[in-house]
Amino acid sequence: MTVTPSITELSRALRSGETSATDLVGRALRRIHELNPTVNAFALIDEEGAYSSARIVDEERAAGIDRGPLHGVPVAVKDLIDMEGLPTTCGSATSFGATATEDAEVVRRLRDRGAVIVGKTTLHEFAYGATGDRSVHGPSRNPIDPSRMSGGSSGGSAVAVAAGMVPLAIGTDTAGSVRVPAALCGVVGFKPTYDAISTKGVYPLAPSLDHVGLFATTVEDVRLGYDALADQPTYDAERGGEVVGWISPRDIAMTDPRVEALVRDVLDRSGFAVEEAPRFPRAPGDQTWFEAFTTLQSSEAFRVHEHHLDGDRELIDTEVFARLQAGGRVQPGRYAQAEHARDYLRAVVDGMLRDFDILALPTVPIVAPEIGARSIHVAGNDLEVRSALLSLTSPWNLTGMPAISMPAGHLDGLPVAIQLLVAPGNEHKLFAVARELQATQTTAQSR
Repeated sequence: MTVTPSITELSRALRSGETSATDLVGRALRRIHELNPTVNAFALIDEEGAYSSARIVDEERAAGIDRGPLHGVPVAVKDLIDMEGLPTTCGSATSFGATATEDAEVVRRLRDRGAVIVGKTTLHEFAYGATGDRSVHGPSRNPIDPSRMSGGSSGGSAVAVAAGMVPLAIGTDTAGSVRVPAALCGVVGFKPTYDAISTKGVYPLAPSLDHVGLFATTVEDVRLGYDALADQPTYDAERGGEVVGWISPRDIAMTDPRVEALVRDVLDRSGFAVEEAPRFPRAPGDQTWFEAFTTLQSSEAFRVHEHHLDGDRELIDTEVFARLQAGGRVQPGRYAQAEHARDYLRAVVDGMLRDFDILALPTVPIVAPEIGARSIHVAGNDLEVRSALLSLTSPWNLTGMPAISMPAGHLDGLPVAIQLLVAPGNEHKLFAVARELQATQTTAQSR
């Protein structure tokens, strides 16, 4: 992974006249053209639009206008987010030929803050997959090892940041679609509180679970991006003796013991007060937590995409099509049971967050599988790849709470990540703890 200057560093260089937005865009585009044939981060590169925006930024800066830390910074957005005059393909041949007539709200806010959008990133078709290898544009590839998955569905956005193409990228997260690729590619990924960033102009998958999220290489850059886009920005906060509750990932899903041990060791060596959280309960009824989540997601995804299932069958990836069809077979009683499980989980987590300031567990229970793999052997067990990738992230889409994934080290040369969770309204606390944990990691690695 290439280390790129932070947003703070770029903003300082722009303000001092050391560089220009046009220069930064040129560097970003050269990097994209160099690496995209290998990693396939971008489905569409908007070179003309990027240079046009950069020239406006440079004129504004020359006139003394400063729109904040993103003013002149290159950014990428996932290709299910509308940009006026450009196609929104959602990674699907069914969407070809249509162009957006206006910007999504998140794009409007990026432009208002002076960000320069260089293109739209590759995603798993319809954002309906965690592997990132089912798209009309081809798979996005992990820049650490291009034979490995980037994760999905926002794989291209994670790859764009991990490969040093842009310092900030926007994705969406319905089951883990920001945090999973962030974990597999070794960058920071943040899923805010539900509806904290507007989804207007973002093609939905499952509206009660969809979140707009962000990728960067540092926690602080994610915070700066979030503050530019959210209705209620955070404020700077120092750590205040927070107690971290460790959720054993094995209570939720099968986890590679090496992943669990590495993440817990990082947390224990960080200097935080870490305590064991109570055993995570089973979902009520006969569904697992992931099955309850999938019931809600698949039913909503079917309703969103039902119009595609008759006339567009030949244009849709067979795996994605089968998953959409399955959503049409969800029975009302099963859906009601899953809704009950969601309410129960919210109550459970609310209780945990009365005892702990922060909750922690691995982001993903495995390292990045090879592209195309649909099963993986872990600790003597064969796991289905999609459910494994999403098993430790999807519960927090049910609760709608903020969650951040950040690098915790490597196994077999591939990234492993830690996931931190807080109650809505405590984002400042989440960023403060995550920043300190990242600083501790950086210090340990430099020794």
